[in-house]
Amino acid sequence: QVRLVESGGGLVQAGGSLKLSCAASGLPFSSSGMGWFRQVPGKERDFVAGINWSGDSAYYVESVRGRFTISRDNAKNTLYLQMNSLKPDDTAIYYCAADLTVNEMGYVGVPTNWGQGTQVTVSS
Repeated sequence: QVRLVESGGGLVQAGGSLKLSCAASGLPFSSSGMGWFRQVPGKERDFVAGINWSGDSAYYVESVRGRFTISRDNAKNTLYLQMNSLKPDDTAIYYCAADLTVNEMGYVGVPTNWGQGTQVTVSS
């Protein structure tokens, strides 16, 4: 059974930083492309960033490129998202996802397993 547990969210002022973590179990983590999505109430869950299985290729949505960095530690089965220069528009619940195919041009895959998410709130 796939289990994804996100943590690290919180309340931060605009311009601040947060680092999210996602502990994964029940899947071949070291061979799975992974990603981060976010969702605000009443809107679709949107892709934010993805990373390939080895960690040497990543893709970011335009709105976070240059501010967010996705990384992974395959020895710990953990995915990370370092978020810098946060803006109020980054406020959302952030979810990690597995079973993606990721390269520098984009990603493919429709995640079927989700954790509970972690709330990120950026005040102005």
